[in-house]
Amino acid sequence: MTDILIIGGGIAGISAAAALAPHATVTLLEAESQLGSHASGRSAAMFLADYGNEVVRALNHASHHHHMHANGGVLSKRGMMLVARHAERAEFINEAGSFNMKEIGIPDARQLFPILHPENTGFAGYRDDAYDLDADRLLQNYAAEAKRQGAKILPNSKVTALTKTGKVWEVITGDVSYRAEIIINAAGAWADEVAALAFVTPLGLQPYRRSMARLPAPGGHDVSHWPFVDSVNERWYAKPDAGCWIVSPSEEHPLPPHDAWADDMVLAEGLDRYGEMVTEPVTRLQSSWAGLRTFAPDRALVIGADTADSSFYWLAGQGGYGFQTAPAASCLIADLVLSRPSGLPPKVIAALNPLRFS
Repeated sequence: MTDILIIGGGIAGISAAAALAPHATVTLLEAESQLGSHASGRSAAMFLADYGNEVVRALNHASHHHHMHANGGVLSKRGMMLVARHAERAEFINEAGSFNMKEIGIPDARQLFPILHPENTGFAGYRDDAYDLDADRLLQNYAAEAKRQGAKILPNSKVTALTKTGKVWEVITGDVSYRAEIIINAAGAWADEVAALAFVTPLGLQPYRRSMARLPAPGGHDVSHWPFVDSVNERWYAKPDAGCWIVSPSEEHPLPPHDAWADDMVLAEGLDRYGEMVTEPVTRLQSSWAGLRTFAPDRALVIGADTADSSFYWLAGQGGYGFQTAPAASCLIADLVLSRPSGLPPKVIAALNPLRFS
């Protein structure tokens, strides 16, 4: 018997385990052989406080101090550039404003990003306070903390059945059974499927594929100090990664939950869009991959007890914001489960609550 059983070993589930383990017995079940196998292990891993809608940004800001300081911090300065073609002035003004960016001239932009095409680029914006986020370190920090506090973290434990008798849940994984008073559904792309196993009404969470291509450093440049570069209208984005250069076509294709892989045609089309804006051609791919970013219909996270069963909690719909928001999201789920007051504004808590879908 455990007090709390968490389903899902991505950043959401692991951070929740770390937040709850000092106060209750916690067991976490992960279907795969290692933690963070799906969306959490395939993140572009950036932290920008002004990314996402108003509710997501509130969680970002509430998470910033933890990311910067806890366990030595997981952030390193990167900077972010927004670029647009000549015909995209209106879109550029709108997006640069939403990111609180300062417009800079193309010559200045090329000082920061030397391969930016000077003729094909019409506009550029920049902000200095965007950061690389060490996703693996954050995940491992939370896992180590959860284990220190007594949490049991069990890989290779795919949930196949959930039933409730009285106030106790029985959770089946293979030929092993677990009993718990509280379930936290942190199953990422599979969160609605887990809910259905528990006879809880799914919320309409939708996974979307996002692909990445790893390229050699363009033109042999040292890319280590280049910024994260984003094209308006989400046509592509790119950033340095371990001496190489990764480019995403920024696609958002709705798909069922699965172990995602990159689509060659989608990558080719995205790299062609990217190629229009740079002076160095793409000559070869070193590798490619894809992950699923799972959103609720309103694009805010879902954090709180189910409307029909107060012992079944949702911690889902992280979309592309799971690592950015993990400190605040895990603190909130712990506050809700433990009936503690939260430091988040009431309107933010309400905007995250599953009640909004009822």
